[in-house]
Amino acid sequence: MMVLAGWAGGQETAFNGKWKLIKAESSDLDYFRQATLEFAVGPGEITVTSWRGPKRAVTETMTLQTDGQPQPVAITDGSFTDNLFMGLKLPVGGHKQVTARWAEGRVLKMTENYPAATSQGTVQLQVTRTFELSAHQNLLTCRISRNTRKSGPEIVYVYKRDDANNAYVMKLADDWDIRSRLPEQACLISVQGVVNQQAPLLYFTFGPDYPFNYTEDLYQYLETKRHFSFQRLANLEEALAAFSHLLKGYVVWDKNVRTSLIVAYTLAGLEQGIVITEDMIPLARKYGLKELDDFRGRFTGQSDFEIYSWAKEQYWSRCSRDVITWLGGVHGSLLMPAAADFGMVNRTFFSDLSARATDTQEYGLTRSLLQEMKPMGQVWGWHSYKKDMEEEMTTLLSSYALTSDGLNTMPNTSFLLKVPPSPGFVFKNQHNVVAGKTYRPEKKVYLALVQTDGLGIGAWVRPGRGSIPFAWEVTMKFLQLSPAMLEFYYTQATPNDYFIGSLSGSSYMYPRAFPRAWLPKEIARARDLMAKLDLRVFEIMDYAGDKTEAGDNNLPKVIVDEYYKGMPDAIGFLNGYYAANTFTVRDQRAFISYDYYLPAEKPEEVAAADLTELASINPARPYFLLVHVRESSDVARVKRITDRLGADFEIVPLDVFLKMAGTNPTFQEKYLP
Repeated sequence: MMVLAGWAGGQETAFNGKWKLIKAESSDLDYFRQATLEFAVGPGEITVTSWRGPKRAVTETMTLQTDGQPQPVAITDGSFTDNLFMGLKLPVGGHKQVTARWAEGRVLKMTENYPAATSQGTVQLQVTRTFELSAHQNLLTCRISRNTRKSGPEIVYVYKRDDANNAYVMKLADDWDIRSRLPEQACLISVQGVVNQQAPLLYFTFGPDYPFNYTEDLYQYLETKRHFSFQRLANLEEALAAFSHLLKGYVVWDKNVRTSLIVAYTLAGLEQGIVITEDMIPLARKYGLKELDDFRGRFTGQSDFEIYSWAKEQYWSRCSRDVITWLGGVHGSLLMPAAADFGMVNRTFFSDLSARATDTQEYGLTRSLLQEMKPMGQVWGWHSYKKDMEEEMTTLLSSYALTSDGLNTMPNTSFLLKVPPSPGFVFKNQHNVVAGKTYRPEKKVYLALVQTDGLGIGAWVRPGRGSIPFAWEVTMKFLQLSPAMLEFYYTQATPNDYFIGSLSGSSYMYPRAFPRAWLPKEIARARDLMAKLDLRVFEIMDYAGDKTEAGDNNLPKVIVDEYYKGMPDAIGFLNGYYAANTFTVRDQRAFISYDYYLPAEKPEEVAAADLTELASINPARPYFLLVHVRESSDVARVKRITDRLGADFEIVPLDVFLKMAGTNPTFQEKYLP
């Protein structure tokens, strides 16, 4: 454990403790693979212990006066550890003269003078090590210079505190079948839901077909930019060996009753346990885990309504009223429960109950759960593709003043929840509108392109990003849930990447279904997140009217009024998912609906023809054509489509698009009757 208190005297004592090398940010260690430093600072002196290894490990400890005067230090190892591959040998039994002095508190300078044997005789070496503590005292940089080295890159080693940001990583397979890899991977996700509760300890990467395609990129970012040291796990047993001391027990679920796994997550979250199948019982017992419950045979022949009714009676009184989890999505023998870790952290009730009114029993149970949640609460995960539609579920939860976050496949939230933004990091958008500048559109068709469904399942890491102006929907609640993930995106943004707030509220909801008394509060919550994330454009989507995909997603004037009133700093608003028809302008702030939806499967030449036809159908110029791009399309594909368009088409940044539309509208004001 590092010591931050000691003798009274400036910032020097912040050096105290053990530091571990960050290889990704450091010069090559040659033979060695690891390095540590340890400091103990006292009045007028410092003890420095350096170690390199693990093979042919070399340790050196020096206690030095920090008055800048030379002091003899015995040479006990003849290795030239700064570069073991160079033919230099130190005189064992001799001494080197070492000086140490502080400079401005956060800098320690040590200089060593000693002879070294070479193939042509002896050379006198002078090696200076300058240690500098970062402003936030979480990193230590060592720069090395030698009197004999006149060229080449600077030798720099960067260290982090030994007890900070140490975690495990494991790769999960694209196999979520009950008859194959699901039991092991479901168990691992439950391990994650326990061990990440106090600190970010377990992170997963996923296969190439996984819906969230950024996990490997984010892992590399955490390692290289956020200074995490990861130890790789190969299998479930290694995970239990590493974390069994944090686990309280296990819940056995029945592979013959898929729903029993979802119920098992509820109990595991309440009891700090893991979910296993019967074949894993010996392994769990090997690591000292006790049985919390055994669901084998308990739910045989029962409907989901009966199973969840039993679970509600057993566990609901102990579960959160702020968050509830839906582990829906795929069905049958498949289940993708990556969101379960966050549900466990929050001690939530898990289900995949139907939100379809004609499913009378399940619908009634769903309502009974949602109505006991706190208004402005969170429905985590995603609805079941088998039982109902997104529009039905979102309408229902919105009617209870709840918002929807994530998907059932949303990974690593329990880990990312514990990783704050970098010290001093400010979320800064790539704005294009210059204050005071007048934007006069020409007689052209102006295109603005917006990616659907947020950043995580979008085209951010796919080809073409940055080649054309493109807007990206930000799931703003992740400022609280996964701030490091948002920082990852913000730091990678090019001048052509523009972020907007979504979707309808602080996260996904339908304003037409949201209780009128709570809607201003939810819009205010969204406004606060927009300010923190430097967002000036907000997007709304609402299918509450007919609760069907591609239905009527227009808005009545009273709802539009609420957004204008609640978001006075927004420069404009977008509406829809598929094409919609709600338009207005107030105080030169445009409210524009999508005029085109670009699915991933549409042939490029057909999409180009569609856009050309829209330009013909809307002959007034300028024509502001807002395009919603399906998240599974990449930017390179979109560019190929727009390259087919005529010279009268121009892609512009979304904020410029809205600025011009707000001052030169050619669309007609229209609301839902």
